[in-house]
Amino acid sequence: MEKITFSFQNRTAIVTGGAQGFGFDITKRFLKSGANVIIWDNDPKALEKALKDLNNPKLSSDVVDVSNFIEVSGNVNKITKNSKIDILINNAGITGPTAPLWEYDIEMWKKIIDINLLGTFNCCRAIVPNMIKNNYGRIVNVASVAGKDGNSNASAYSAGKAGAIGLTKSLGKELADKNIAVNAVTPAGAKTRILDQMTKEHVKRMLSKVPRGRFLEVEEFTSLICWLSSEENTFSTAAVFDISGGRSTY
Repeated sequence: MEKITFSFQNRTAIVTGGAQGFGFDITKRFLKSGANVIIWDNDPKALEKALKDLNNPKLSSDVVDVSNFIEVSGNVNKITKNSKIDILINNAGITGPTAPLWEYDIEMWKKIIDINLLGTFNCCRAIVPNMIKNNYGRIVNVASVAGKDGNSNASAYSAGKAGAIGLTKSLGKELADKNIAVNAVTPAGAKTRILDQMTKEHVKRMLSKVPRGRFLEVEEFTSLICWLSSEENTFSTAAVFDISGGRSTY
């Protein structure tokens, strides 16, 4: 199937967790559509490989821990000295181990929340003022069906993604009188490296809930991200876009 082409000429996008999985494919599509892309990731080797594989002069990167506001704001200040930030894709996230809540490692629970929820807040907190200044912005927060349905033995991940959905709705309303759209997407399981963090039993249980009977393809996800990030999205904001193969019905 031929992909719809969006124009991101003269737009600058930040993609967190952009060195692999969803983030890598989003970065690749943005570059093909003419955007300048900055990928943030906390894995230097993955960043190095992504830069080499994509080999594009419009691509740059920084090692950033999104759960650290000082790191995030420092990088934003550096970028905005010479550029505006038009698009933010809050994609960085971890699933963590699977375990009942009452047995969950407390430090790991906190780490998952820090990356999936606090990381989303930190990036929005640092970047939104630049978007307000330029009266333009498109923010897409990558949540999960786990944030809507709640996955058993994944309380931290489910809670973090639910928090990201709530944040999206609040921020979207706060910016609704400006040309800034803030939306969330809630994918079901997809064929990315994140599945490797889960037990086979957990992955099988996830798949059994999807009426389509298969996992999400990365390219399908990227197509939705592109529309939400484009100038064509002139009205939708503070919304949650489901891409779960029928698993979630609300």
